[in-house]
Amino acid sequence: MHNHDILIRLRYALDIKNKDMVEIFKLGDIEVTREEVMQMLTKPKDDYYDYYDEYDDGMDEDEDGVNCNNMMLESFLNGLIIFKRGRQEPKPGQPQSQAPDVKNKESVNNILLKKLKIALTLTSEDMIDILDEAGVMITKGELSAILRKVGHRNYKECGDRYARNFLKGLTLRYRG
Repeated sequence: MHNHDILIRLRYALDIKNKDMVEIFKLGDIEVTREEVMQMLTKPKDDYYDYYDEYDDGMDEDEDGVNCNNMMLESFLNGLIIFKRGRQEPKPGQPQSQAPDVKNKESVNNILLKKLKIALTLTSEDMIDILDEAGVMITKGELSAILRKVGHRNYKECGDRYARNFLKGLTLRYRG
């Protein structure tokens, strides 16, 4: 699942307004305009379809949307936590800003679930219920493995299926 898909689905599921999207990015230490947010929320032209569009009129579209990289998505999720729960004061001796959690494309879904759990103050049972509403059965042990830190011996990579269905379950819960 692409980062812009995550943003689109999350915005819809939680019914986040455009001005709130800009504010959430700002809370995550990224300055974006409302127009840039709107471009991020439009699906870019897929490379797969470029192959078949060779015989088009030859005009390239510049308005493919703003690319939402892993750092921007993580900043948005950090901003969402602050937006929903308020800013947490750092403890004495703790660094002011932390290193990004997203190391590679595979860990994006894991970080998504972890940060949504924090932002929405969900328990593991809540997350299991949300996935169940979307038609996915997951055990508490499997969920625990997904929520672990990369490198832990019980860490399990979260596939797109779980992430997509979790966002679908959020939509059913918050908009249904």
